[in-house]
Amino acid sequence: MHKDIRLHGHIDERIEYYALVAGKDAHRRYFFNAAEGDGAELRFFSPGNEFVIGPGGIRHEGNGGSFCEYMFGVDQPVADLAKGDVINRLVAYGARSGEEGGSLLFSERTSGHLGFDKVFFDGNAVVNYFFFLASERLGASLRQQQEAIVRTIGKALKRSPAVGAQDENALTAEVLGLLDDPGALFFLFKLVNVHHREYHDTFRRLYFASKKISDEDFAGLSAMADRHAIDRYQQERIRIDVMYKHPANQRIVDEYRSILIACHRRGEISALENARLTRLKTLSVRNKIPGALFYALDDMLKKDSKIVGAEEHDSIAETRQILEGLFLHEREIESAIDRDDLVRLLFAKKRAAEVRDHTFEEILLDASKGCDERIRDGADMALLEGFSRIITYFDRYDAASQVVNQLAFMENVRVSEEMLRSLLGNRNAFEELRPGLFDELFIAGLLENKYLGRYGRRKVTTLVAGLRLIEENRLTVAALLDELLAIDREERLAIALLNHVRDRIRNFYSNYATRDDQETLEREVTEDLRNRRIIADQIPARLFDETIVTIKKEAVYLHNLLPLIITRKDSALREDFLENSGLDRFYVEELEREYFELNGLDMEELYQIRKGLS
Repeated sequence: MHKDIRLHGHIDERIEYYALVAGKDAHRRYFFNAAEGDGAELRFFSPGNEFVIGPGGIRHEGNGGSFCEYMFGVDQPVADLAKGDVINRLVAYGARSGEEGGSLLFSERTSGHLGFDKVFFDGNAVVNYFFFLASERLGASLRQQQEAIVRTIGKALKRSPAVGAQDENALTAEVLGLLDDPGALFFLFKLVNVHHREYHDTFRRLYFASKKISDEDFAGLSAMADRHAIDRYQQERIRIDVMYKHPANQRIVDEYRSILIACHRRGEISALENARLTRLKTLSVRNKIPGALFYALDDMLKKDSKIVGAEEHDSIAETRQILEGLFLHEREIESAIDRDDLVRLLFAKKRAAEVRDHTFEEILLDASKGCDERIRDGADMALLEGFSRIITYFDRYDAASQVVNQLAFMENVRVSEEMLRSLLGNRNAFEELRPGLFDELFIAGLLENKYLGRYGRRKVTTLVAGLRLIEENRLTVAALLDELLAIDREERLAIALLNHVRDRIRNFYSNYATRDDQETLEREVTEDLRNRRIIADQIPARLFDETIVTIKKEAVYLHNLLPLIITRKDSALREDFLENSGLDRFYVEELEREYFELNGLDMEELYQIRKGLS
């Protein structure tokens, strides 16, 4: 059984270190010394190996390397991402990939140094590990030692959950167990950026409390970042990593990634898989999951996969015709671009976004390059002005689409006068191209979306009516904002009420059918919500009654209809219930997933049943 010795301290107010030496007789070895003074350093060593922690960074010689948990939002090699179970970054000193990402090549040159900024920029923003090994079984040369280390413990280090959990006991046991050398010593060094950890822990506490950050809390986080000089890139990657690790978010992102990994391995995406990816993206909007999580996965795993059975749509062919004709051939911009062209391009962009077709963006990028080349070679600047006009409308489309979809699918979305004024300006620009274009692009299809909930529909219809009244000078932006905020407050209360009543019924009530039971339940929930400062007075009777009806419908579906739907694979029965019950499809799908997991059923059957809806 191994023993270990641990040292803990601070290099300065920013960097904290933990050093651990583990092995059968670690307590009998002399393995470190410390220099004092302004340039104080802490030196750890074994025959042929050295690791030094100093005021500005670290130095190393000999074997070993570094590892850390991958952060979402950090570049991750496709080879690691595609394996699915690789969760940690591992760097072996002196190792590099062979040609075209082949096997690792090892060198005798393993020494080096890293500043602390580099350590926490290239690796994890909060915690990074370094290590070396003392073992006679590794080989004589450094090349042999590094190759043996990667072969013996590399796979485990890249997959061990103990890295992210910062469980050094588990890491030590795992590494020494794999070495199978009773005389081996494992030298492990953990470096912690204290400032980044404070930002991480504070953001995690705030976000996990309600999956949102208030303006006041975000101001506090910004002040903390300024105080500790945390740059924006590090702030962003920490926030994205925390949001990814929220259980509700992580399940969705991991399912999205697993589908893409399977497609990446085959080099193609089936129509069913593409539909599942689209559904997960819709679900991510509802759950306020950063789009950056999905864009990074798309860029790495989807760009080389073709959609099986999907021929190029007419809108893509039309886009090629317009853009290639405008920018890649000898044509004057004024005579080439008109309102009809812009409208066709906007609808092509809309469809490309709906079916997740990256061809549109590729065509746009090619056109942009062609335009730059033409301008460089002396073409008329009107060419650039025309292309800029197209890009401006595309930017307007993205901005308007984001606001409308947030209102439609997000709970507790922040609405401001500035947001509404910007949307009003974009609406006017689209209406100048063609009357009714704004509704055609953003509203008509949205109102037919099966995932649009009751409150999302109210917000969208209120928005559309309000924008028209503002244009007619019959309503102010402030008044429209008040209407939307009132719907938002009711939605937040309805969600809190539904969750509290569900919990009460699950834990305390076996029967809530009688009016007496419901009145007792209402009193208890009212008191609880008051104590939590969610309400100040009474719960509106209408909302409470709607909540009870919703829970009854959910129970009927889960216990009576869903088993029948699964047995018969009856998509029509499922769709009929969802359309007529008015239940939130997102939540029903969560109930279905939990039911399948609880009963050990194949999730593929559920996907096939859902596919029958479309």
